Amino acid sequence: MKALVTTNAVAKTERVFLIGAQLEGRTSIEVQESLDELSQLAQTAGGQVVERGVQVLARPTAATFIGSGKAEDFAGFCRENQIDTVIFDDELSPAQGKNLENIFQCKILDRTALILDIFAQRAQSREGKLQVELALLEHLLPRLTGYWTHLSRQKGGIGMRGGEGETQLEADRRRVQEKIFRIKRELQTVQRQRTTRREGRRRNLWPLASIVGYTNAGKSTLFNSLTGASILAEDKLFATLDPTTRRLRLPTNQNVLLSDTVGFIRKLPHQLVDAFKATLEEVVRADVLLHVVDVSHPQAEEQIESVNQTLKEMDALEKPTLMVLNKIDREGCGLIAQRLQERYPKATVAISAKTREGFDMLMAELGATLRPIRMACELAVPHEESALIARLHAVAQVVSTDYEDPKVVRFFARIPPYLESEFKKYIIE
Repeated sequence: MKALVTTNAVAKTERVFLIGAQLEGRTSIEVQESLDELSQLAQTAGGQVVERGVQVLARPTAATFIGSGKAEDFAGFCRENQIDTVIFDDELSPAQGKNLENIFQCKILDRTALILDIFAQRAQSREGKLQVELALLEHLLPRLTGYWTHLSRQKGGIGMRGGEGETQLEADRRRVQEKIFRIKRELQTVQRQRTTRREGRRRNLWPLASIVGYTNAGKSTLFNSLTGASILAEDKLFATLDPTTRRLRLPTNQNVLLSDTVGFIRKLPHQLVDAFKATLEEVVRADVLLHVVDVSHPQAEEQIESVNQTLKEMDALEKPTLMVLNKIDREGCGLIAQRLQERYPKATVAISAKTREGFDMLMAELGATLRPIRMACELAVPHEESALIARLHAVAQVVSTDYEDPKVVRFFARIPPYLESEFKKYIIE
């Protein structure tokens, strides 16, 4: 699954040309920022970006998206510079892809196909591989004719992953549809298994906190620092794909299930949102979201809005959210974090997941956000019940203690609902 093409038995990195369209309503700066991100995606997939081109037009043309004249100009550059793959920043229709391949005489991909290819490289679990394969097949099915020649030559590289899913595309459309049906059925089984595991973890009624955010914002680094886990954390887009859940114990003696989820990105393909419903359930079912923001990124505010838009599509935007401004250890980022805290004053904390700076405030804010889940009560426990007093300190958040009464110790504490019966006989109010 390496992003390589093979020519005369010599493997080489694919040379990539990027194309963006400045459509009506878009500014040149927005187009360049989007192409910068597309360049990162192409490099993550294993390609070498040689050059980029932009076409200014009111709306896409039906046949070639950017117009036949501009397509011929770009195709001439690609032939002169031995470009292997042309990647469009917008989604292409099957007809547009086929027409562009005839003009460029090389592989044509769009942003959706590129993201799907990266996901295919990153998926590790059985569930993740099934979800990626489903999204790939549903994306390729209407493009089957255009991909037929590539598959017959077994061409490799970005967006052309050989493997179980794509070998089925060499058969007919009916067999592909049968495979899609089978994968959906397997995913239903996996989803039931995930639900069973989730219910087992939450048998103690521990709240669930999910880490969300733009890809490469530092979510996995934060997750590792908080829980002591060792999931992959790289300075790459979509470094991790499969969700991981661990227990986190807060200073308030509260246990929280912390889940690391897949990163979001602008123009996130709808196929991925649909295919990854089982994974993204960790976000939908969460009691609180930790929205991690990379304050060192020049488009940090645009990334915040992009994540919020995706959460809105998932009906999760209204969930209690703690915004975590990450990477303040980098030069000048502390001031940026202060500015963002002024703009987003509600439940915002600045930290460095790498150095753990600001973690005390983060844990305190998380505990405060989850506090309504616990039951606030006053207890009177006899002095001789030392084991029960120790138990109360171990599982509850003890706010105040009063030893003035010679017979009982009075506590004001916040107790998890599932432990109410254990302390019921000592609760006064």
